[in-house]
Amino acid sequence: SSTSRGLGDVYKRQIKDLNPNFVIFDRFTTEEQFGWKVSEMCPEAVRILDTEDLHFLRKARENSFKQNKIAEDKDLISDVFKRETASILRCDFSLIISEFEMKLLTEKFKIDETILHYLPLFAEIKPAERSFYERKNFVSIGNFLHEPNWQTVLKLKKIWPEIRKKLPEAEMHIYGAYVTEKARQLHNGKDKFLIKGRAESVEKIFENARLLLAPIPFGAGIKGKLLDSMVNGLPSVTSTIGAEGMNGNMDWNGHITDNDSDFVKKAVDLYNNENEWKKAQQNGYKIIESRFK
Repeated sequence: SSTSRGLGDVYKRQIKDLNPNFVIFDRFTTEEQFGWKVSEMCPEAVRILDTEDLHFLRKARENSFKQNKIAEDKDLISDVFKRETASILRCDFSLIISEFEMKLLTEKFKIDETILHYLPLFAEIKPAERSFYERKNFVSIGNFLHEPNWQTVLKLKKIWPEIRKKLPEAEMHIYGAYVTEKARQLHNGKDKFLIKGRAESVEKIFENARLLLAPIPFGAGIKGKLLDSMVNGLPSVTSTIGAEGMNGNMDWNGHITDNDSDFVKKAVDLYNNENEWKKAQQNGYKIIESRFK
């Protein structure tokens, strides 16, 4: 339409006037929309794609989860895969935050490593002020509109009765922005499964909780909630997908399991065992110091 052509001309003039030396695209969809304009108006500019995480990987895993199966290599090849990898190939280099995703792109899909740059999230330890016995309850956190987070909440709702049988005084606190009506319906004060809503301070919440639970069923990239838990000295129990790309060969700051009954057992054991809890906390600090500084 004439309107879209007019906007396109405006964008091109703005880009030409700015005449940048470097251009960073926030995710591949932004590069699709503006990359050709940058190439036309500023052909010498270095084009950088900030992938955040690999969207084609997350989408393939989500589709497989809905089909109650594990994502296979063939499931990764999709329209999103073609678009995202095309965007990577058009740019001078792309920022990849997950070690797992670096290996996937270079080893599985043979993308030249010289156009990829592994740049994990940065973090700095905040020494915990509260001891094991000064903390209580379980916590989980995540934007309710993000499907992996929502499915994590549903998983917690499913396994919580088994945890509560063994720890009747403990509470499950679920934090996250954009609480939906279906999320509110999960709130149950009697069962101590509490939908808390938006977190005013992640740091304060994490320093008061004893354990983070994150049975994340699918996703991609580095999980911010798990990085934050290590930073704040809060051990966690999570899934293979949750821990992916974070600890390398180092011991996790808690436990990693994809089995529901094992998840319950490990959560209860870690909640009750001060020595194991302290060891898990130190493991988290070591991961931050070694891999995210």
